[in-house]
Amino acid sequence: MQNNLITGGAGFIGSHLAEYLLEQGQRVVVVDDLSTGSLDNIKHLRSRREFGFVQGTVLNRTLVDSLTANTDRVFHLAAAVGVDLIVKNPARVIETNILGTETVLAVCAEYKVPVFIASTSEVYGKSEKMPFREDDDIVLGPTSKSRWSYACSKAIDEFLALAYHESRGLPAVVGRFFNTAGPRQTGQYGMVVPRFVGQALAGEPITVYGSGEQTRCFCHVRDVVSAVAKLIETPAAYGQVFNLGSRESVSMNELAARVKARTESSSKITHVPFEEAYVSGFEDIVAREPDITKARQAVDFEPRHTLDEILTDVIASVRSRTSQPDNATL
Repeated sequence: MQNNLITGGAGFIGSHLAEYLLEQGQRVVVVDDLSTGSLDNIKHLRSRREFGFVQGTVLNRTLVDSLTANTDRVFHLAAAVGVDLIVKNPARVIETNILGTETVLAVCAEYKVPVFIASTSEVYGKSEKMPFREDDDIVLGPTSKSRWSYACSKAIDEFLALAYHESRGLPAVVGRFFNTAGPRQTGQYGMVVPRFVGQALAGEPITVYGSGEQTRCFCHVRDVVSAVAKLIETPAAYGQVFNLGSRESVSMNELAARVKARTESSSKITHVPFEEAYVSGFEDIVAREPDITKARQAVDFEPRHTLDEILTDVIASVRSRTSQPDNATL
């Protein structure tokens, strides 16, 4: 039975990964500072003997060391996430993402513990080459735009992970997530699917930022965590980067229309300029689509859930949460 440590495990993706590993008969310890994660996400797991929770930050090296010493594998998902947080508090984004990741990598290197580093499609920046491939160039905006601090910090995380693998033999693998969605995801930090669903169920305007012609590919969280678990078990994947996402592309206008239809909502679909939603001069990505050939070849990765299935699950999740008055998060 494997012992697993998940940093950021009370978050959306981390809680699903914990659930998946427990289903595989493994032990899981979650560490989370609850800054963006929530105990609600793991409340159904806490009574299980194979599950443990520690409240704390990955910036605390002593804590990370004590937890890593007793584990077989580390999944590093702790990060400052969400466009809202990125724009409003870039210093926190940079500190958490870079210093936290360096701490985790350094400790894992001491114990020679395999580690998965969660990255993001944001690292591709403004590149117009589609679909994105792992060895493509990245194109970021100027440092005067805080919007790019997240992409840059995660790119540095990747450089660190690959450097630790190269120089210290650390069994590290990097996964770039492309718009992961599903139950328990919150719209609080700018995640578009639960935000649209929450607005539709509340009868509020469904607010599409910009023209709405920008496109994304949404991948069900269950498909993503399955691939993450397989990658860390694949020694040939160490020292490499893998795209993890769906190839089913949809515009934000179409997404809003599909959410409205599936919720049978009377909400109007409205458009809000990026300058009003975020800050003046905000730059968005026109399209984001992954090439998943590499992950398919490595671990037979192939998303099984369609966008309609994702929407069905998110709608059910949001409805369940909003029906519980004591629940603080959507």
